[in-house]
Amino acid sequence: MVKRSIFSATLFLFAIVTCLLIFQTPVMAGKIKLNYANFPPAPTFPCVQMERWKVEVEKRTNGQVQINTFPGGTLLGAKGMMDGVIAGQSDIGNICMAYQPGRFIVTNATSLPLGIKDAKKGSIALLKLYEKYQPKAFKDVVVLAMFTNAPGNVMSKVPVRTLADIKGLDLRASGGAAQILKAWGANPVGMPMPATVEALQKGTVKGLFSSLEVMKDFKFAENCKYVTMTDTVLYPFSVIMNKTKWASLPADVQKVMMDLKEEQSLWTGAYMDEQIKKSIAWSKEANNVEFISLSAGEKTKWDAKLDFITEKWIAGAKEKGLPAEEIIKDIKAFAQ
Repeated sequence: MVKRSIFSATLFLFAIVTCLLIFQTPVMAGKIKLNYANFPPAPTFPCVQMERWKVEVEKRTNGQVQINTFPGGTLLGAKGMMDGVIAGQSDIGNICMAYQPGRFIVTNATSLPLGIKDAKKGSIALLKLYEKYQPKAFKDVVVLAMFTNAPGNVMSKVPVRTLADIKGLDLRASGGAAQILKAWGANPVGMPMPATVEALQKGTVKGLFSSLEVMKDFKFAENCKYVTMTDTVLYPFSVIMNKTKWASLPADVQKVMMDLKEEQSLWTGAYMDEQIKKSIAWSKEANNVEFISLSAGEKTKWDAKLDFITEKWIAGAKEKGLPAEEIIKDIKAFAQ
């Protein structure tokens, strides 16, 4: 009888332990799976930074977090990225704010012609601007990183050395870049970057206005034998996360992501600047591309044509109750 009682008690304890293990094991062993959507092709810098962020988060959480990445618009496209993340169609997404100029007024000010010289300076200026002003445009998401591309330059099939040379020239551009080209007298043509390769070959456009990594990434150096260094216009980007998904993460995982915010932003800017250097070297060595520097007097003429863009932004921002002049002043200071 005693043996039977001992056996029953042992069996009962075994059953309790088994139940505890059954219910606890999924929590202990289960991974947090997150989807990260991006719109440009995989080899481009926004997707390179995405893959770097994925690796760092997975490593720093000791494999607790697993991130599935979706480049090339396979989960969400460029214009639907913000609303898609808010709606939970993807847990994380990378947006280009320049694609929605009326929505991201404060942060899009970094794309004004303010003389920011490289992507690293642009990235830190953008992040500091966001942190100081906390724009309402981001109230429905959590910001995980912010960065910019490098300044835009004119890549063309014919040499452009003066404003007279660019007048009437058909050049591919998008967003604020198109407004700048128009101010210089060129004819901006809107089209996706991949379509520009064929357009250059067919002569539909005579060049493009963008940051210089595309000379190598898209092999534009094979058709555009001239680059006019204008160092004008940046495109601001942000990595955002769905608020509900963020709230569901353990505190230690949230800390890992927040600790990465500035590091990832600066890493991306530095990476972009390094790619520009490589692209310029490859264009010169492999394709004999001529890089044209505007004279001081000529550059002053080009810059003067763009003053109205910043003035127009200031007027519009003031109407919306924003401290426009202070924002411009801050951007310039942060970029130093």
